[in-house]
Amino acid sequence: MNKIEKGKPAGYQDFIIFRRLELLKQFTEFFNSTFNLIDIGCGNGATLLNIFNQFNSCHGIDIEKERVQLFQNKLQKNKINNCTTSVADINEKLTHENYYDRAISFEVLEHVENENRTLKNIYSCLKPGAKFAISVPNKWWIFETHGAHLPLLSWNRVPFFSWLPSSIHSRYAKARIYTKSKIKKILIDNGFNIIYCQYVTAPMDVVSVNWLQSFLRKTIFKHHSTSIPFISTSIMVFAEKPT
Repeated sequence: MNKIEKGKPAGYQDFIIFRRLELLKQFTEFFNSTFNLIDIGCGNGATLLNIFNQFNSCHGIDIEKERVQLFQNKLQKNKINNCTTSVADINEKLTHENYYDRAISFEVLEHVENENRTLKNIYSCLKPGAKFAISVPNKWWIFETHGAHLPLLSWNRVPFFSWLPSSIHSRYAKARIYTKSKIKKILIDNGFNIIYCQYVTAPMDVVSVNWLQSFLRKTIFKHHSTSIPFISTSIMVFAEKPT
């Protein structure tokens, strides 16, 4: 595959953060004040800052030092004591084995060096019976989510580029892309049981015209999940480590 680029975290006010959290709330018994949670690829902490008070403890890891520092500053400023963060590469084994009750990882797997090693490391840090929520970019969204290195084209989000055969897509894409069957197979191959899988409706965060963004969110892109793959930017899978 073409050289994979590092991801860019969602902004604190991005609608995709709210949309993911709403879907997470539908994951039965995911939140619990006695549980320990880990966020793989926490970025600037935009997700954990919204849910830290629903867990006993939270820990976020990210490979980018600047993002971790930004998150740490937020934790200190808001005097949040049950949430920590550290710089770590998920391709390296985590120190806490069989420790976490819950894990999340949103739009991270497509950027890592090795998918299987990453998932094995996540698996090893979870307790038996722990639940895991992961999202990855959807192949059938109209636009290439992360862009591509395309010759003679300055705009890298060409419509339907992600629909091309994987041999072509991987040659130019900046990150991996997935179908439902592909992400479920990778998770199963690395020991997880699949609970359910759904398409996440496009949040329309990239639409800069306010009235158009509002209109789209109230109509075509109204619901947080969809059965129509072509209006979904990502796939969210809820899985568990067997007991």
